[in-house]
Amino acid sequence: MKLLIIGGVAGGATATARARRLNENAEIILFERGEYISFANCGLPYYIGEVIKERDSLLVTTVNDFKSRYAVDIRIFTEVTGIDRENKQVEVKNLQTGESYHESYDKIILSPGAEPFKPSIDGIHLDNIYNLRNIPDSDKIKEFVDTQKPESAVVVGGGFIGLEMAENLAIRGVRTTIVEKLDQVMPSLDFEMASFMSAHLKEKDVECILGDGIRSFSQNGSRLMVHTENGRQLECDMAILSIGVKPENRLASDAGLEIGNRGGVKVSATMQTSDPDIYAVGDAVEVTDYVTGLNTMMPLAGPANKQGRIAADNVMGRRCIFRGTLGTSVVKMFDLTVASTGCNERFLTAKEIPFLASYTHSGSHASYYPGAEMMAIKLFFSPGSGKILGAQIIGKEGVDKRIDVIATAIHGSMTVYDLEELELAYAPPYSSAKDPVNIAGFVAANILKGDVSNINWNELIDMDPDTTVFIDLRNKDELQEAGGIKGALHIPLQDLRKRLNELDTDKNYILYCAIGLRAYVGYRIMSQKGFKANNLSGGYKTFLGAKEKIMAESPNTPLWRAE
Repeated sequence: MKLLIIGGVAGGATATARARRLNENAEIILFERGEYISFANCGLPYYIGEVIKERDSLLVTTVNDFKSRYAVDIRIFTEVTGIDRENKQVEVKNLQTGESYHESYDKIILSPGAEPFKPSIDGIHLDNIYNLRNIPDSDKIKEFVDTQKPESAVVVGGGFIGLEMAENLAIRGVRTTIVEKLDQVMPSLDFEMASFMSAHLKEKDVECILGDGIRSFSQNGSRLMVHTENGRQLECDMAILSIGVKPENRLASDAGLEIGNRGGVKVSATMQTSDPDIYAVGDAVEVTDYVTGLNTMMPLAGPANKQGRIAADNVMGRRCIFRGTLGTSVVKMFDLTVASTGCNERFLTAKEIPFLASYTHSGSHASYYPGAEMMAIKLFFSPGSGKILGAQIIGKEGVDKRIDVIATAIHGSMTVYDLEELELAYAPPYSSAKDPVNIAGFVAANILKGDVSNINWNELIDMDPDTTVFIDLRNKDELQEAGGIKGALHIPLQDLRKRLNELDTDKNYILYCAIGLRAYVGYRIMSQKGFKANNLSGGYKTFLGAKEKIMAESPNTPLWRAE
């Protein structure tokens, strides 16, 4: 068996190690265009921000260490430029000497990864405009920050890398502006959840220009000028492009391998391409969405590692399949942790997949134990079975734990009823007797059981203000401190029963409080007394996150304006 692995890092290096562990006698060659076969690319922004102090900490392993442990032939600074499938050989170029040669194979595992997307706009190749993909990229950015002491930077794109770079540049004292073409940061989240991030960035003096793209770059002496599509001109010392990535599929495409609609290499569940002797893994492949069964691309390290292991298993004769990806992710943004798994609302709506959504706001641990922080959870589930479809969580503590629990529940085809029953670790410093995941399950199950009729913020856009009345169930001091919805009746929950005689049974009432709990209690009271009522899911806290979009889409409806 002669196995060629083309590309290192997460998928390729994992496949190489797994293949050797399974077959001590195979001839294994790993080709890598760069100098490093395995490095922590997710740690690069934190090295630039000097959160990670030592550059060597980014190296998962060195060439010499990997060679000595796994006895494989590693060829760095070497690019595979072509695959001759008929004669089962590849064309290889030594990037240091320029020499080209051919290498035969029995099997190939492709792990070319993805490359940063660079739009074709004027000035894109000017100095001090950077991408961040690998260690050499991080070296260039860090050297510039260390030596030139930039005062300002523009980060183009508000996804994972863009947000992490904005945070770490700000930590280094660089005044940073994010320009994002969408009307929100973090495209994997829904608008009202992402709004918490925008507000937090503002608190940290990071400006967010949303709904505006980049038209061009130009030079103004030693400084960059960033020209946006809406006519803004931003002067800065450096720019980071974080617009997204595209799969590096040239080698596969030139070899005649099947390419999917998204531009990724098509693979089976065994990671086999359209050629039975060639497998592909990582950011360059199209895989199955675990929830929907549809094709997707997911440039994340976790799935790439698993795919590398699975491809090696199959190459070496073991039957192993990749069952799909949930896209489970987490990102740190200053004091916030933001995580998601499974489907978001935009995707479910676009694919016409029936779903319900619930919002809950829960403490990271028992409220009486010092330091508890609120986290917002948005949960998606099927209207009939209650099967969990996805979740988004934002908070300061305990977010990663809860998203992992929900991701595990999705992987196990569990329902919201199962979330109610999960027995999770509890002690006051870590959780509550009813964990935030349990609370999310309770609320979702209440919807399915008919114990509450919820209305979500996006449904408010179509409400008739002549027949709809809001009731604010918070206490007076909360109303004075946080504001409320204009025109809402203020009836504290403890006064609701004795004031029902003031209400009209012909009206539609929308009840809200801070986070939805008291409104649920209010709904139970009113619904059993013959009133038509709905609970505003997630309460006033979620409403505030969505207020901007509500007002933009219903500008002539004064009822929705918060005081």
